[in-house]
Amino acid sequence: MQSVYLDNNATTMVDPKVKEIMQPYFCEYFGNPNSLHKFGTQTHHAIHEAISELYKGINADDNDDVIITGCATESNNWVLKGIYFDLIFNGNKKHIVTTEVEHPAVGATCSFLESLGVRITRLPINEYGNISAQQVEEAICDDTALVSIMWANNETGLIFPIHEIGQICKKKGVLFHTDAVQAIGKIPVDVQSANVDFLSFSAHKFHGPKGIGGLYIRNGVSLTPLLHGGEHMRGRRSGTLNVPYIIGMGEAMRLAVEYLDFEHVSVRGLRDYLEDELLKIKDVFVVGSRENRVPNTTLISVRGIEGEAMLWDLNKAGIGCSTGSACASEDLEANPVMVAIGADKELAHTAIRISLSRFNTKEEMDYMIAVFKKAVDRLRNISSSY
Repeated sequence: MQSVYLDNNATTMVDPKVKEIMQPYFCEYFGNPNSLHKFGTQTHHAIHEAISELYKGINADDNDDVIITGCATESNNWVLKGIYFDLIFNGNKKHIVTTEVEHPAVGATCSFLESLGVRITRLPINEYGNISAQQVEEAICDDTALVSIMWANNETGLIFPIHEIGQICKKKGVLFHTDAVQAIGKIPVDVQSANVDFLSFSAHKFHGPKGIGGLYIRNGVSLTPLLHGGEHMRGRRSGTLNVPYIIGMGEAMRLAVEYLDFEHVSVRGLRDYLEDELLKIKDVFVVGSRENRVPNTTLISVRGIEGEAMLWDLNKAGIGCSTGSACASEDLEANPVMVAIGADKELAHTAIRISLSRFNTKEEMDYMIAVFKKAVDRLRNISSSY
């Protein structure tokens, strides 16, 4: 049986080049980089080079901070809770603007802050799965502390108007955070042109190791630390540095930038070919225009077939996809984006997310197409609603 992995928005395979560059820092160069002896100091150059790649990858200025975190969930929590202490609890701001379709790392944290008295505005997406910069501008009030909107949606791959939102926030003097987890490695990400104050990312989404991420903080912007202890990361984030994973993330970022043209042409080509073939099936729908989507992602619905049933057939054939965010995959509820765009109750349960990587092939797409069509025929034949 063939094995085809098409759930790269959940996590990606570690690039063999990343694994290779990490290897010496587990057993050979294992010292704590804060130690003054040679076992610690011999890691300094590699750490510096890796973090430099992170700066270059998002076009951060030398005076900005790119802080190593455990994951993007930590980065997102840090921004929202840090702003709470800086501007809400200890200030006169009471309001945060976000969307209805943020990753749970933002959505659940906003709900927590709401329980503490913070007013949260959750902008709805339109019928095309997106929001407008005008919605953001209209939602900002005199007491708005932060706007937090993802760069690209993890379900649909749709790209939100981050540059326009950044201009609005800058004009209004409101801090702007973006969760760029699904954008890095797929489209160019430039913190300067986007006017963002905070940007979250996670290595395992662009072929780096799991368990490490980062947070960009614009120069001059304060943020109360989430973790206290030592003076690591310029005093912003305490904890002994995870040397091999930092080095792996730096190499993964370097490769992500190097492969952007490949993503735009080759990965997009495979994605579009797959979509074209699946859309030939009756009553099959794809959410969002191709032009405004990251090149690897398809959210597809098949009327009359529950997403979990389709996943079962695909999995039996060795194909890995998902019905939505991996962080919420145990909740057998309607896909939140399908609900948000106004899909009827039945269709909202049919969404399948297919997400490719640079390691997928045309042969794998052909296999996926054949298995998918066979599954549609089988499941519709036993469906009571089609």
